[in-house]
Amino acid sequence: MLNGKKIAVVMPAYNAERTLHVTVSELPEIVDIRILVDDYSLDRTVEIARELGLLHFVHDRNYGYGRNQRTCYMEALAEGADVIIMVHPDYQYTPRLVTAMASMVAYGVYDVVLGSRIIGGQALRGGMPRYKYVFNRFLTAFENLFLGIKISEYHTGYRAFSREVLTQLPLLEDSDDFVFDNQMLAQCAYFGFRIGEVSCPTKYFPEASSINFRRSVKYGLGVLATSLQFAFAKWGIARFRIFDRDGRKLESGGSSYYARGA
Repeated sequence: MLNGKKIAVVMPAYNAERTLHVTVSELPEIVDIRILVDDYSLDRTVEIARELGLLHFVHDRNYGYGRNQRTCYMEALAEGADVIIMVHPDYQYTPRLVTAMASMVAYGVYDVVLGSRIIGGQALRGGMPRYKYVFNRFLTAFENLFLGIKISEYHTGYRAFSREVLTQLPLLEDSDDFVFDNQMLAQCAYFGFRIGEVSCPTKYFPEASSINFRRSVKYGLGVLATSLQFAFAKWGIARFRIFDRDGRKLESGGSSYYARGA
């Protein structure tokens, strides 16, 4: 707990058996709730989550990264969390930054905090493929231009949110795929939430999850489309459900596609 706020870490997992234990071992003591959502893994991820005493949920099939995140956030809200930090269980990002990121939200400095691989030149030193780095820099520049804000990267999977952010954004309108990450940040900017960043080292290694070139291109096209939709919505040219205040939100949604504590 921090500043009277209950802290939750959520871990969207898929085939994370080799890295889950070390990820959980580095979570700080301030974490009150530890949740793992398994997106129909083919390995021992769920068994290890059970051994580690995690509150865990299992999708009845592979729905995708975006849907996995939504389940994570819904369950964290149901447990009464005030600050929710997403930590990938593939150990690409160090859980040791959870305290710093959670503090910035718990004390009202920011509504959203991102762990940036770009600040401090950490990305390439950590093994990020050069083509991914180039895509990252191009897409971030494009987004900063169209979203009218200035952050170092939009594509990190290390994020902290206030409860208010997760209950007010129309997240049920977003994609089930990887572009969910980008749509969510665009929504944060659109609805005026404060976004901060901390420098975060990253590690690329065989066990760490990473999308291939084809899916990276698909993600990039989705990012460009989201940025243009944001601009058109702001300019009053068009309306999109992901930027509609009356869009479907997590608290109004139901989830029947997973088993609790399976």
